[in-house]
Amino acid sequence: MHVPNIPPLIYFAIPFFVITVIIEGLIIAKHSPKSYNIKDSLTSISTGLIGNVFIGLASKAIVLFLFTYVWEHFRIATIPFAWWSWLLIFFLDDFAYYWFHRISHKSRIFWASHVVHHSSQEYNLSTALRQTWTGGFYSWIFWIWLGFIGFHPLMILTQMSISLIYQYWIHTELINKMPKWFEFIFNTPSHHRVHHGSNPLYLDRNHAGILIIWDRIFGTFQPELAEEKVIYGLTTNIKTYNLLRIAFQEWGTLFTDAFKAKTSFVNKLKYLIKPPGWKHDGSGILSEDMLEEWKKKHD
Repeated sequence: MHVPNIPPLIYFAIPFFVITVIIEGLIIAKHSPKSYNIKDSLTSISTGLIGNVFIGLASKAIVLFLFTYVWEHFRIATIPFAWWSWLLIFFLDDFAYYWFHRISHKSRIFWASHVVHHSSQEYNLSTALRQTWTGGFYSWIFWIWLGFIGFHPLMILTQMSISLIYQYWIHTELINKMPKWFEFIFNTPSHHRVHHGSNPLYLDRNHAGILIIWDRIFGTFQPELAEEKVIYGLTTNIKTYNLLRIAFQEWGTLFTDAFKAKTSFVNKLKYLIKPPGWKHDGSGILSEDMLEEWKKKHD
């Protein structure tokens, strides 16, 4: 089987990320100087550089080993590097990403790493770079089945990188709406602004990577409404620029809730797998509860 030489796309994209962050910042600063938080942007960039360049090297090495091991010893077929296999993995990777992203909002152990990306109360291209330091060590479970059915590890990792690069440009307010056909099929700035909203109407919606069709199919799509301006951030914001707190605060809160809860061992484990806000005594407030309360007020 011929394996092509494909460079690490994310590292090649970094200069483009930096240049466009600067250009966007200058545009925003020119038209609305007080609306651009430079300190927040620098925090997002620093989080991304440490998470994806330094810590990411360790997690990617582990993922590459696992994908390779499964492909070499357990694959049921061998899928070649052909045009149709790239097309196929485009859809399969995007499908895997949708479920990874959706569960990252519905299971607290995954939310503990994903929350980093939602921790900024700003929404611009730098926000796209605010990435987890811990998620790469275990999020691979949503993609490892691709190696089992026969996709080469290089093909899987390349498509994952393509997806991540695509999602960079949708983190902006400078683009209002794309053409209707594009909005119907693809993830766009408008769709992803909704995803970053802390408004009850927008919570846990639009989990798409590249294709918004999965949200439409599985009932998690919510359009951006002119009458419901997006409020970015978390339902309870952490309000810090400290990189360590941003990266690990939710992990600390999670384990504190689990270990200090005066309940059964099974319920302690549920703190790991239940949604953010869940409490063993029923006192927690989930995103569904917030939405129901919002609907009552607006009805």
